[in-house]
Amino acid sequence: MHKPQVLILMGSENDLPMMDEATKVLTEFGIAAERHVASAHRTPEKVRDLVLNAESRGISVIIAGAGFAAHLAGVVAAHTTLPVIGVPLDSSPLKGLDALLATVQMPGGIPVASMAIGKAGAKNAGLFAASIIAVADKAVREKLKQYRKDMAEKIEQQDKNISA
Repeated sequence: MHKPQVLILMGSENDLPMMDEATKVLTEFGIAAERHVASAHRTPEKVRDLVLNAESRGISVIIAGAGFAAHLAGVVAAHTTLPVIGVPLDSSPLKGLDALLATVQMPGGIPVASMAIGKAGAKNAGLFAASIIAVADKAVREKLKQYRKDMAEKIEQQDKNISA
């Protein structure tokens, strides 16, 4: 497999089923990723070390998924200039609303791209990471174009099925 270009962090092993959506997308596009459980609150030194060493390991984009207060993406962004994509997860009694607000409400100067809550957000995080990588990688760019074309064709087929 290729050298990882995307670092996927999640606050807990319980987040893995949702964050697997990002991994699936990246795999589909031939983009290698490394995954780690690292909590902004429980293992802050681990988060810091993973992020500070990411660029030297060839990482181009970081995806951070967390629930509850969801400070992971913000903490990651505070330690790097690499693009950070936050995925709020619906693991709390507030069904991810708390995670969404904590992810999207970053102070000016420390950007985090925030995705939707849960699996859809993780999938879109994988696609957004692929889009960032596609700026400099023509093969990934072509795969993204084909992905969009395939989605459109699927919808057209569904329309034909129900309007016949």
